Amino acid sequence: MSVVLPLLFLLSAASGTLVVLVREPRRQVFALSANGLVLALLFTGLQAPDVALSEIAVGTVAVPLIVLVALGAVRTDRPGQDAGSGENV
Repeated sequence: MSVVLPLLFLLSAASGTLVVLVREPRRQVFALSANGLVLALLFTGLQAPDVALSEIAVGTVAVPLIVLVALGAVRTDRPGQDAGSGENV
């Protein structure tokens, strides 16, 4: 178990960095979900299964789903509107 925990910590740091570096919102949601899965693995490695289950439910499923629904509700490509000026054409 001594080798697994440092690898999980490094994987957690890498996935968190990936969430920050991804610029497209939809891809960022999937990176956030992957980060939640990595954190659940880390919590399992730290012998906290209740926290790991909570992280799977909230960090891997619920929050990314809510953000995807919010992104779907916000339309950025409205027809008849110029993206630069905000005026109707």
